[in-house]
Amino acid sequence: MTLTAPDSTTRASSAPTAADVPALPGRDLTRPELKAWVDEMATRPEAWRHLVRHGGGQRHFASLYRDSHIDVWLLCWDTTDDTGWHDHDISSGAVAVVEGAVNEANPRMGGEPVSRVVEAGRSFHFGPDHIHRMGGHIDGSVSIHAYSPPLWRMGQYSIGSNGVMRRQSVSYADELRPMDDVSVIEQYREEQAAADALAARDRA
Repeated sequence: MTLTAPDSTTRASSAPTAADVPALPGRDLTRPELKAWVDEMATRPEAWRHLVRHGGGQRHFASLYRDSHIDVWLLCWDTTDDTGWHDHDISSGAVAVVEGAVNEANPRMGGEPVSRVVEAGRSFHFGPDHIHRMGGHIDGSVSIHAYSPPLWRMGQYSIGSNGVMRRQSVSYADELRPMDDVSVIEQYREEQAAADALAARDRA
């Protein structure tokens, strides 16, 4: 599934400004503050509804606001969408579901993932230690995500058939996708082997 976003001209002219979003404290936000903030942002559809897109065989998203303390995104979901397992590196986060419903799952060693459905009007927050996987529970769902400090790196996980979990560091701008298939895991191993070889050469 390919991620698409509004082009730079559209984004520049239609993304909310600081005057359009809830008040911010001028510092990194705590988890409860992030949750309260996305809850308030959800009540301002004039700031984000025009950016909602669905269909076309693509995932749609839009950057709503970013400064030195917070990073805010609008994500549109269909039932075929799946982020795969990931974390948000050093950032805490909060999610408010504004339309439809989304799935959230957490991995559980030695057992099935812990899963739940988060419906429109509900929200949740999490810390940097949180590993989860999200997808659309209903076609046409929409959620608002806020992270503090702003995202720069994330961890993308693969879980092999033998239960071994591996983490790959990715840019916040990279597409999140499931990494549980063999081809992606093998690609990860090849990249790690190449990085190890380069490091060994540098030490020699």
